[in-house]
Amino acid sequence: MSSAETPGPPAPSGPSGPSGDRGIWRRLDRAAGGLGADLGLYALAAAFAAVTAATSTLLPHRAWGEVAALGYSVATLLVLGQLLARRRRPDTRLAGPAARAGLTVLTWASTALLPMIIQAVERAGGRVDRAQEEVLVIERSGARLLDHGTPYLGREAIAALPGGEQLLGYTPYQPGMAVFGLPRALAGTAWWTDARIWFALATAVALAVAVRLLLRGTGAAPGGDRSRDGALVRAVQLATVLPVCALTLATGGDDIPVLALCLLAIACAARDRYAGAGVAVGLAAALKLFAWPVALVLLVHAVVRGRRAGVRLAAGAVGLPVAALLPAQLVDSAALVENVLRFPLGHGLVTSPAQSPFPGYLIAQAMPAGRLVAAGLLVATGLLIAVQLVRRPPRTAASVAVFCGYGLLAAILLMPATRFGYLLYPVAFLAWVPALRLAGSAIRPPVERSRPTVAAAR
Repeated sequence: MSSAETPGPPAPSGPSGPSGDRGIWRRLDRAAGGLGADLGLYALAAAFAAVTAATSTLLPHRAWGEVAALGYSVATLLVLGQLLARRRRPDTRLAGPAARAGLTVLTWASTALLPMIIQAVERAGGRVDRAQEEVLVIERSGARLLDHGTPYLGREAIAALPGGEQLLGYTPYQPGMAVFGLPRALAGTAWWTDARIWFALATAVALAVAVRLLLRGTGAAPGGDRSRDGALVRAVQLATVLPVCALTLATGGDDIPVLALCLLAIACAARDRYAGAGVAVGLAAALKLFAWPVALVLLVHAVVRGRRAGVRLAAGAVGLPVAALLPAQLVDSAALVENVLRFPLGHGLVTSPAQSPFPGYLIAQAMPAGRLVAAGLLVATGLLIAVQLVRRPPRTAASVAVFCGYGLLAAILLMPATRFGYLLYPVAFLAWVPALRLAGSAIRPPVERSRPTVAAAR
């Protein structure tokens, strides 16, 4: 973790952070009012989508690339038009943050939502190669939740499945994820009952609320702070139209609402809305384990801000995951352990297909007792991050995002079984740091100790 991103007291340079942040990456990001980086993002994304369409061995990915390549190409041409308009008239609104935000929404619709809907329609019509396995698993878990009160199959029931079906018998998610499978369980096969449609809806709502919170936080009009608005545009781009995010939503999707809810929780914390932050991160933690470290960092941050803030956040951050786990525990605790713990740790009846060539996976495969070595490195890294949390706890929402970004990056790199797509979490968290700083998430005294000042301000 660099000194520029290490959580701690604010630098004298104000909410934009210390002068060390103003390096080459910031200059590149702000070139031509942000349009230079926009052009690079969309052009590279178009190339990635085209290569995916031509070479991917996964048919849902190939189908995504065929549609997304066109969407990214159109976005690239529109950015070129914005650059020409800005060259002729530097203050034109066609090249401002509002226009860039509009293009971001349009690009997300054409590169994530459109290919997702096309695949959902084709799948409802009988195509069996228009969704990743995660979608099938979640929809089946929704049916089991409706019929049996738990989304999980026990070890014996999974063993009784045909060999090719045993992997799909596992549900390595928290119980709340099965909710996205309920529409198909209740209404049957239709394009709109595809779990991805509901992933997208939850994502759009969470991100829209998060952006609204940060825009309203300083009291400025949405267009009144170009630096803040530009940083928010970049943050939203890297959580939506970045190919790893758009591809994930269109073909599988389960990580995207988890990420969006975590970003909403951090935005709530930036506005001192700790009850809302607790609900948002609690919902995310009820969906997937990836949100649990985020909940922990937010809890430490809230405790630093004051006892009441900590209690408000903990009510949702702890209460909602526990409430989701309790019914599954009561119905079949052995099935819960088999799916949520044993299978992800490599002790299931079949092996997880998550095998991206990151250091943890390579160590686990190449070294004697490599899985234990990789697990030991992961635990040691977690302890180092925990020590850092205690020694220099995150005092702003921006520092929460820094902790979450680098912490999850380390975990993803060192886990014995992981996926390349999981990188969307650290990328998005770190991309939101400048927006959180510029939105005014400056350090203030803990809540209980600032009553006279608050009263005076009122």
